[in-house]
Amino acid sequence: MYKSAKCVTPIRKDKSLYNVSMEETMELRKTQVAMPVFLAIMSLMVSQVVFAEKYSGSMSPHDRKLAEMQALKASLVRRNLPALVSPPPTPPQAVPGPRVYQVISYGADPTGKLDSTDAILKAMEDAFDGPNHGVLMQGINDLGGARIDLQGGSYLISRPLRFPSAGVGNLLISGGTLRASNDFPVDRYLIELKDESSKLQYIFEYITLRDLLIDCNYRGGAIAVINSLRTSIDNCYITRFGDTNGILVKSGHETYIRNSFLGQHITAGGDRGERNFSGTAVNLMGNDNAVTDTVIFSARVGVMISGQANLLSGVHCYNKATGFGGTGIYLRLPGLTQNRIVNSYLDYTGIVAEDPVQLQISGTFFLGDAFILLKSIAGVVRGVNIVDNMFSGSGHGIQIVQLDQRNTAFEDVDQVVVDRNSVNGMGERSTVARGSVDGNGTSWTVDFNPVLLFPDLIKHVQYTLVAREAGAFPLHAVRNVSGNRVVVETNAPVTATVYVTVNQGV
Repeated sequence: MYKSAKCVTPIRKDKSLYNVSMEETMELRKTQVAMPVFLAIMSLMVSQVVFAEKYSGSMSPHDRKLAEMQALKASLVRRNLPALVSPPPTPPQAVPGPRVYQVISYGADPTGKLDSTDAILKAMEDAFDGPNHGVLMQGINDLGGARIDLQGGSYLISRPLRFPSAGVGNLLISGGTLRASNDFPVDRYLIELKDESSKLQYIFEYITLRDLLIDCNYRGGAIAVINSLRTSIDNCYITRFGDTNGILVKSGHETYIRNSFLGQHITAGGDRGERNFSGTAVNLMGNDNAVTDTVIFSARVGVMISGQANLLSGVHCYNKATGFGGTGIYLRLPGLTQNRIVNSYLDYTGIVAEDPVQLQISGTFFLGDAFILLKSIAGVVRGVNIVDNMFSGSGHGIQIVQLDQRNTAFEDVDQVVVDRNSVNGMGERSTVARGSVDGNGTSWTVDFNPVLLFPDLIKHVQYTLVAREAGAFPLHAVRNVSGNRVVVETNAPVTATVYVTVNQGV
């Protein structure tokens, strides 16, 4: 007997057969859609014939009944049919886009050959007059994030760019290059947030200047922020400013300068004309501002500070070297400093602080004999912490912290800590010192002058006398702490080691 063989259909794996199957499926779907349409058309035709015969009076009762059934069937088919033509979609509601004022559309020349001052000022005027979205601070209209777009062009500017008056906020100017003309006024700034006639407490709020290259052509300065609130200067390259300020911040609150580059001359260090560098890259004449992650590569002064509660972090200064008369950061606020310089990099140029009160310098790297100078104006230094920094020098004994007492000596010294600094190739200075001396006799002297910062000032002394002779138990005491020297004496000769710790600032 023969068993019946099972019929096994081979599985087709080639893609061409798969495609045929898909085409067959599409034809079947077309047939499924076309059939109801065909039936509907036929039913309509039958209905027309039936009703024509009805009104002609030639229909028998049987035929009339049949016609009514056909009409009912046609109506049911039509009711179940999907719509042959989809209704037009409802047009979406128009959503207004962001208000962007493109300066080229106002006639600005992106090649920099023609003066674009009037065109950009007109764009700023239109932005100023645009619809507002309520108010920010009193008297300041919220422009809703409007943008003045420089469209990646390079524009020649002959007069300062400023809003027609005070009273706007929430606006961005970005995306291009501004270059001062040869007749740009030397005492002005290419962008000015200022209004001398305004009576508002703050004249502008939340204005952002971003992604700009500002070339001052050795005429005036780049940006002036006067009595404004919450201003951002972000990712800007500012160069060729004159013997003035690259950025001036005066009054107001909370101007943030970040991720930017400033230099009077375009150089990367070792410039032969470095002795002639002039001007100040950033001048902070207000409170509560911050300069972060910013490089200052040429100027006589990197950052000048004459306001309180400012923060400098991640600032790299390699402007005019101290040896050529330059200063990286100058704190000109004697008696009420209240500033912090942290995690920064002073490169051959140092820090000067006048009568500092509440000053923090920490986590900062000083290269090339760069040092900190405390300058006496009225002889006051209080609440100063210079800790956890790194100093690297040339081995010529330059002291890491120095005093300028030409005007008057520092006499009001309190809560000053200079300690825990890493020093290589420079002279260490501290307000905390430790020393020891061995000897045999009745007097031991430990000299702290090579280390202590302030001359003839020891406020606190701790010492230990270790007698090495068996059975020796001498009486001992500190007899003198003048001239930054500590003298310990015993009542009888003994062989001993004296360990001393002193502190100047507490």
